[in-house]
Amino acid sequence: MFSQESIFGRFPYFLPCLCISILAVAALISCIWLPETLHKHNEATDSNNSIEAMEESLSDSNAEESSGGYWSLFTNWPLMSAITVYCLFSLQDVAYAEVFSLWAVSDRKYGGLSFTSTDVGSVLALSGLFLLIYQILIYPSVAKAIEPITLVRATAILTLPLLASYPFMTTLSGFNLQLVVNCASSLKNSFQVTTITVCNILMNDAVSQDLRASANGLSVTLMSIFKAVAPAVAGVIFSWAQRRQTASFLPGDHLVFFMLNAATVIGLMCTFGPHFARGSTKH
Repeated sequence: MFSQESIFGRFPYFLPCLCISILAVAALISCIWLPETLHKHNEATDSNNSIEAMEESLSDSNAEESSGGYWSLFTNWPLMSAITVYCLFSLQDVAYAEVFSLWAVSDRKYGGLSFTSTDVGSVLALSGLFLLIYQILIYPSVAKAIEPITLVRATAILTLPLLASYPFMTTLSGFNLQLVVNCASSLKNSFQVTTITVCNILMNDAVSQDLRASANGLSVTLMSIFKAVAPAVAGVIFSWAQRRQTASFLPGDHLVFFMLNAATVIGLMCTFGPHFARGSTKH
């Protein structure tokens, strides 16, 4: 669409990055009109009528006491258990995002789908649209009907056969392939959003109101480390899989999705820790 001499022609990735930056600026400006949720009061204010008192009374009864300050978070085992699950599923999700595009554009002789960049973009766009509908219309009802940790376990179990089916999609073509890939991508993203949302709820319920910011800061820091490692690990495994096209056990991309399922199983096993048995209230 642009001349090769223009800035967009010389730097083809500048336009999408610029669009993302514009969205970020718009989000920053919109923060001006967001209401403050941290309520601060004078000492003379009746604490029984404060927002904090009401929020604290509504918070989960399993929340750990805040004595000990920030360092007490590391011995808050319900919190650390939730953070562990959060990090593991975040690693799996980023690794999947890294692998999916590489796998989709790979040639069929290497176990891929021979998709173009446009095809991959269409799948991601439709998945994002479905995710929006899911979060608004479907997830609230599901969350009310199923206990939080049970919901994480259910989505993890459903993820296993879903990921295992990806290598077999190469036998499809045309409309059937597009339909199956879009459905699988939408389901995978929905499962992941469900897991991450529940993990955030479990982490907030594990601490008292005054430590929630610190707990979320700790969880995001650890999660970011896992997300930083995931693309490198996924890339190495994907490259290794390309050299195993004729292997007798887990040939080609079967190895990639097997490793993603292995990460899912580890995360699933962590949800059966003793600290999750206490927090079974529905959110």
